Amino acid sequence: MEITENKTVEAGVPVEANAALVVVDVQKGFDDAGFWGRRDNPAAEENMAALIERWQETGRPVVFVRHDSSKAGSPLAPGAEGNAFKNVVEARRGKGAGPELLVTKSVNSAFYGEPDLDAWLKGAGIGQLVIVGIQTNMCNETTARMGGNLGYDVLFPLDAMHTFDLAGPFGWTLTAEELARATAVSLHGGAFARVVTTEQVLAGAGPLPSAA
Repeated sequence: MEITENKTVEAGVPVEANAALVVVDVQKGFDDAGFWGRRDNPAAEENMAALIERWQETGRPVVFVRHDSSKAGSPLAPGAEGNAFKNVVEARRGKGAGPELLVTKSVNSAFYGEPDLDAWLKGAGIGQLVIVGIQTNMCNETTARMGGNLGYDVLFPLDAMHTFDLAGPFGWTLTAEELARATAVSLHGGAFARVVTTEQVLAGAGPLPSAA
């Protein structure tokens, strides 16, 4: 995903020392093109990996969210091969210097999962979230909206997520790119979140700690 139209975007955004990276539903089942259809942003996983690694290297907290679908035939159902995390996540879990949390859910918002994400964040004094993962306009957007409503400062790096083409009412169909843009406009314009890029977040996260 190339975000090139806005030439005035600053190089970095401030990232708090204890900002939580919330990695939403990066599961193998989303590779089933026959079920989901065409996706956008082939660079999403690369950008997710860069953010996970930066968070782990700097000791910031990482929340991994897994969707345990209750819908019959879903590739994300518990026990299905697609319920497992993709390697971009699984290979990095447990590798960080900071705290890590696994949240499981069966609805869109990561705030309606187990354990209670809001309670965990507030207990750790965390006020800023960076949301990445799958899908842009579904669980990512819902989590961002609820995070904004709960008072968190939400950063939404649009190039570290992806979605799929989707059919709606009245014969309307939107491409994945159109849906991503609509989500970005709604979240940013509605002040639920600040829509940014991976590069901006990495720049704002500061330098890696030097070896003692």
